[in-house]
Amino acid sequence: MKIGIDISQIVYDTGVSVYTKSLIRALSKIDNKNEYKLFAGSLRRKSDVENFLRSIKNKNFKALVYPLPPTFFNFLWNKIHIYSIENFIGELDVFHSSDWTQPPTSAKSITTVHDLTPIFYPEWSYKKIIDAHKSRLDWVKKEVDTIIVPTNATKIDLRSLGFERKNITVIPEAVEPIFKPASSIEIEKIKEKYNIEDFILCVGVSPRKNIKRCIKVFNKVKKNYPKLKLIVIGQFHEKISKVKDVIFTGHVEKKEMPVLYSGAECLLYPSLYEGFGLPILEAMACQTPVVTSDRSSMKEVAGDAAILVDADSVDDIKKGLIKALMEKSNWIKKGKKRVKDFSWEKTAKLTFAEYQKLNK
Repeated sequence: MKIGIDISQIVYDTGVSVYTKSLIRALSKIDNKNEYKLFAGSLRRKSDVENFLRSIKNKNFKALVYPLPPTFFNFLWNKIHIYSIENFIGELDVFHSSDWTQPPTSAKSITTVHDLTPIFYPEWSYKKIIDAHKSRLDWVKKEVDTIIVPTNATKIDLRSLGFERKNITVIPEAVEPIFKPASSIEIEKIKEKYNIEDFILCVGVSPRKNIKRCIKVFNKVKKNYPKLKLIVIGQFHEKISKVKDVIFTGHVEKKEMPVLYSGAECLLYPSLYEGFGLPILEAMACQTPVVTSDRSSMKEVAGDAAILVDADSVDDIKKGLIKALMEKSNWIKKGKKRVKDFSWEKTAKLTFAEYQKLNK
């Protein structure tokens, strides 16, 4: 079987990038029989793609990298929808597209829809991103044989847009091996770097991450915890006024993330919408309690191992945060158990099974 996969998005520091890299690594470990043709279109970060490809040791995985920008492929495939993927990587039996473009193909086709934020919440996205996702989804509905989604919540979202149930398969994601409890020495070093002692961790600064409410909650809670600070990781997507004891780190290197998770009193993640919510599992893998939303995919990923709150209610989020601080060991125990239900090997095996179904 000749399997094509679009890996163009591995260069971005996003959940989709984590998914794509992790899936390829896992597939390369479980399948030594079939031929994989990896497509990547990247102009400025071609070297990053090539560096990743060198890390894949399976000789059956070959890549073709084209020094062309994403906007070119968006126009070619999402807009005018010409020039098949086979023209770039050759004959295929199955093609797995990314969540950015949907090229024409004569092969059986499969794609992953990670979330539908640009469709359901356009106010949180840029116009070019919204347009690209709308165009792509139109072609997905017309031409794609199987759609993978990470949660039942995303499946329900797709169904509400008119996609057929029989074409949608739920395959959960997982955490990378780097996410594990850090040593006490590593934690002390990170605390010295940011001049902190006890801290709550928030991941992401886009409007859907609900950071403004998190800050309000923190201000209420810290009255009883004078040494407590709030650490917010990520690049700004909205204007947020500076607040005492709230530290905005900006971009953080991935190697620091497990240490920050491990050192935190808890992860505060009352997001308004997620397709999956990887930070929930990343925190659990680092033995950190989690407070997250009782909506969309988050309650599905967390199960009974996190404190679920109403993301629209400052008071409810506050109650959840206090509960996490007071019952820390209990939620650590639950999280350690929950995260074992997810693995990239399992994700890869289930994905490969979909390739096999399509090739029958």
